[in-house]
Amino acid sequence: MSQTRLIRVEITDTPPGRLDKALARDVPEDAALSRSRLARLISDGQVARGGETLLDVKAKVAAGDIIEITLPEATEVETVAEAIPLAIAYEDDEIIVVDKPAGMVVHPAPGSPTGTLVNALLHHCGDTLSGIGGEKRPGIVHRIDKDTSGLLVVAKSDAAHHGLAAQFESHSAERRYLALTHGCPDPADPRLRGTKGTHWESGEVLRITTQLGRHKHDRQKQAVMWSGGRHAVTRARVLEPLGTPPVAALVECRLETGRTHQIRVHMAHVGHGLLGDPVYGGKRKLSARALGTEAAALAQSFPRQALHAASLGFTHPVSGTPLHFESPLPEDMETLLRALHSRM
Repeated sequence: MSQTRLIRVEITDTPPGRLDKALARDVPEDAALSRSRLARLISDGQVARGGETLLDVKAKVAAGDIIEITLPEATEVETVAEAIPLAIAYEDDEIIVVDKPAGMVVHPAPGSPTGTLVNALLHHCGDTLSGIGGEKRPGIVHRIDKDTSGLLVVAKSDAAHHGLAAQFESHSAERRYLALTHGCPDPADPRLRGTKGTHWESGEVLRITTQLGRHKHDRQKQAVMWSGGRHAVTRARVLEPLGTPPVAALVECRLETGRTHQIRVHMAHVGHGLLGDPVYGGKRKLSARALGTEAAALAQSFPRQALHAASLGFTHPVSGTPLHFESPLPEDMETLLRALHSRM
């Protein structure tokens, strides 16, 4: 029979107006239960008051209520551990920071059940993983696309997962990406100034603010929308115009929010989709006159979106130590960038 753990939470004065928020505020910190985990426990019938099971996250609570939370024993997941090499930037008992190569999926899915980062982490971490979310598995707090390279942090314990999730939710974690784009965003471009959702900030930083949600006709894509969807903010700054005249650029993108495909969709929205992006990059061709025949051909045949998670900063979720990591451009993007420099 599986073991369980019972946590009793007393709701303190002036509670929020709904059960999940009140529990997130009052649950003991060492329980390491995020609001999303609490919501799952509620819907699974694991939360009760006075013997009555509470199934609605919006249920009303009052100061002095005693809420009982039943935590089932963490179960083993069916995902297979695989001996896949990992580029590890940092690791301790609580977290691991990985420099993911392009082409690797982060989490198993119906189309990619093996060969993923999670498969590799299950092998690398062995029995050191805790019961995150009710399963013994690495705690994926944020993701990067299969064909995007670069840094991401993974939790190895419940406490680390809870602490990291809070930082990503509050947008206090720093995420900086490098991208190669079609065209070069320019503050003097009247078309760009007239694009809805854009605003130029000091330092020639382009702020892109929209809602993002699933595309109406293609469920595999995300789309800019102005009602519904989820709030998304990207800041983009040109580091290097490329070509004579500039027909491409090396762009730094910083995420305030972290939505699916956010940078790719936002840069396409402002008319500067990523080189190599088969979904959002469009069918534009770079000028051989501006770049040279070889560089233009290399850009045209680049096999993935030219996007790299170059730096990651956050506070260690357990020790409180500020951490910052950098990852150089991978070889394929570095080769493309050198070729684009060749006519400058």
